[in-house]
Amino acid sequence: MIGIAAPSIGQEERDAVLEVLASGQLAQGPRVANLEEAFAAYCGSKYAVAVNSGTAALHAALFAAGVGPGDEVITTPYSFIATLNCILMVGATPVLVDIDPATFNIDISKVAAAITPKTKAVIPVDLYGQPYDYDELKALCDEHGLKIVEDACQAVGASYKGKKAGTLGDLGCLSLYATKNIMAGEGGVVITDNEAYATTIKQFRQHGMSAQYEYVHIGYNYRMTDLHAAIGAEQLKKADGFNAARQKNAAALSKGLVGIKGIVLPITAPDRTHVYNLYTLRVTGDFPLSRQAVVDALRERGIGAGVYYPKPLYSYSHTAALGYKQGACPETEAACAQVLSLPVHPKVTPADIKTMVSALEELSR
Repeated sequence: MIGIAAPSIGQEERDAVLEVLASGQLAQGPRVANLEEAFAAYCGSKYAVAVNSGTAALHAALFAAGVGPGDEVITTPYSFIATLNCILMVGATPVLVDIDPATFNIDISKVAAAITPKTKAVIPVDLYGQPYDYDELKALCDEHGLKIVEDACQAVGASYKGKKAGTLGDLGCLSLYATKNIMAGEGGVVITDNEAYATTIKQFRQHGMSAQYEYVHIGYNYRMTDLHAAIGAEQLKKADGFNAARQKNAAALSKGLVGIKGIVLPITAPDRTHVYNLYTLRVTGDFPLSRQAVVDALRERGIGAGVYYPKPLYSYSHTAALGYKQGACPETEAACAQVLSLPVHPKVTPADIKTMVSALEELSR
């Protein structure tokens, strides 16, 4: 099987973990601090705060930005559920705006109409590894006094006009989950240039603690362990190489698949780099098989095709109270019905790419 994800773990990561085990310092310690310094340097930010997941990063970032009950946060209905859940977790109300069908990211042209006096922040998502349109959203948010919390969980190393993903907002959230471009098994990082935000997040990740047994606000056990930080630090050194391999594989897939009727290939918008956490195309009505039939056929051929994501975020039982009905976001609903992701990670070989291209060519006949 050509897996949809396959972490690349070298001797460096193994040695780093063994060093932590030998040290006896397993909880949050010097390795976490080193990872934070490395991430701040890599992203070009003043501060980076490590937590134990991308979801924790989003939750902590919203809390630091002062978002809470009575506030509204604008985001996209086309993302992993954590993007929406973190808004609910701070007691705020998600307001959902449709996507740009070309990039799958939030359609900035529709954001203004969603702003109300209750709007406190916007969460744009760098979906599949491609940054959102920062300049346009930044101008709009500055005009209305809104915070930007960038969900860059799929986009470590991507950039917009030379600025790294994670720095395209007041706060940026990265994930180190096992399927991401670089990983620690589990983990997350919040990027910011605001010292007060960084301080608040450091307290928030440790039960709101400002000093030993002194608590200044609510908090959670969102600490990262030194074991995870040791892996993440070694992976970060390899980030650009991993991303280059993904870009090379994506280009090869696109070259092989171009011209197949009913297949719409992913694009990279101007002024951006795309790091292809997922290589996502569309299977339209012009293809002779349904999207699900294509998924099934590819898997039968040993190709780990996946669907990210099959439903709009307003389609689940706990989000039904938001009041969005079928047809609310037609571009999102079309994407949910058409998207198909193919393996593109660094372990994908030229032979694997040939296998995937040949399979889709055969299915298209």
